[in-house]
Amino acid sequence: MTPLDPFVVEVIRHGLSAAAEEMSLVMTRSARSPLLREAGDLSSAITDAEGGLVGQGRDIPIHLGAMAYTVKELLKVCPAAGMKEGDAIIYNVGALGGNHLNDVKIARPVFVEGRLIAFALSLAHWPDVGGTWPGSYLANAFDTFQEAIRIPPLPIANAGGVNRSVLDLILANVRDPVSCEGDLMAQLAATTAAERRIREMCAQYGTETFVATMTRLHDLSEAEMRAALAELPDGTYEGEDFLDDGGPNGEPARIHVRIEIRGDEATFDLSGSADRVANFCNTTPFIARSAVVYAARIMSGRDMQQNAGALRPITIITRPGSILEPGWNAAVAAGNHETSMRVVDAIFRAMESVIPERLSAGGPATSGLLAFAEPLADSSWRMLYEVHGGGEGARHDRDGCPATRVHLANTSNTPAEMIEANYAIRVEKQAIRRDSGGRGVHRGGDGVIRAYRVLAPSLWLTTCVERSVMPTYGLKGGEEGKPYTITLERDGKAERLSGKANLLLKAGDLVTLEGCGGGGYGAPAA
Repeated sequence: MTPLDPFVVEVIRHGLSAAAEEMSLVMTRSARSPLLREAGDLSSAITDAEGGLVGQGRDIPIHLGAMAYTVKELLKVCPAAGMKEGDAIIYNVGALGGNHLNDVKIARPVFVEGRLIAFALSLAHWPDVGGTWPGSYLANAFDTFQEAIRIPPLPIANAGGVNRSVLDLILANVRDPVSCEGDLMAQLAATTAAERRIREMCAQYGTETFVATMTRLHDLSEAEMRAALAELPDGTYEGEDFLDDGGPNGEPARIHVRIEIRGDEATFDLSGSADRVANFCNTTPFIARSAVVYAARIMSGRDMQQNAGALRPITIITRPGSILEPGWNAAVAAGNHETSMRVVDAIFRAMESVIPERLSAGGPATSGLLAFAEPLADSSWRMLYEVHGGGEGARHDRDGCPATRVHLANTSNTPAEMIEANYAIRVEKQAIRRDSGGRGVHRGGDGVIRAYRVLAPSLWLTTCVERSVMPTYGLKGGEEGKPYTITLERDGKAERLSGKANLLLKAGDLVTLEGCGGGGYGAPAA
């Protein structure tokens, strides 16, 4: 084969990214759930035939990092030799490079002239996947079987169309089957769009060139990550952060990292983190790895494309039995977007003295989740999954932005008009939480306020919020930001709710969420 033209490599690299972006656009335009159409809680990726990530949309970092392992783990139980053109596989179990069970994945093998050359991978957060509590978040769950239906790899489609028996089995175990079926069909359409774009690139540049380019992209990212690590000073650095609860006697649960940088390689040892916790804040080792890889990219100071090659210089250690490797029967619903964020913060706190100009002070590193579920007269449910931001932490050269998301989150709030048109809820307030950011040479950004009035006879509420006990931290002497608060007003009385709870609301209740402010940067006196 002739040497690869570097210009062709670059065109294909962008073509892979564009194909993944198109997948996400197909999803947002055709999905049923507002969580996907409006908030964008979805991600798209393309891998090579071995499952190595080569292209991704501008989606949610915690999803995309885990998707670097998803197809690799799938192939261990579903060998490629048994796959055929037109197949699509559905699954959500954590052992297969997974997240929490709400994140349902569709993997479509892509064949060109009978040869498997790639996979198109769509991940979407379904509004409900069964389990004990509507929305599939049970705050005090002691195992994963209480959370949701566990879907092993199943053939959801083939060349003949959708596998109706598998689809019916899944829909029989969710509370909002109409939305879930619509979301699933959108995922199938998205992976079909990526399949079409991959075949077009193979037709234009040649299949051999396309396959060789994917290998070349891995090598380029490895070289760039190694160069970035080599620029950091050798040494051992330790940092920690804490979840609001989950530790012994309800105390904060510790996330600890020990980073060792030697030349062009780095080891992230997370084995000093807390033991498995007795709630839904455990997470899978794949999510822990995803958080580390994200943090490593920030540490690098480079806008490199994320793919499998960038992982080669990095070693990640988790401890069996810990909150980051709790076993496959552990409850993990909140760990996906809460515990993962603490991993990132622990890493950044370890590196504060080394690369302060690349870091922000603590920000809204939480989903800020309020999930509402309304039982309907026909025994079905209507689900609203609301995520909220807060104030960004300040940086060395500027104040933090107000009302935003940081790090592993990349979702939007659902417009008030959409909520009021589709749910028995009135949004009574949407505002900036003034003066909630921490003081400093540069001030942390302010959080948000959103208030929901219940109009239905009853609503089932889930709260899943961090930074309500442990506030956002300042850097270089900056002050902490104000923590999250959630308040329930009922019959003229106000009560502060726990950051992680399940409760039943009634008509007239007012639930108000106040998002945390970001931490300040630099001592205020300076």
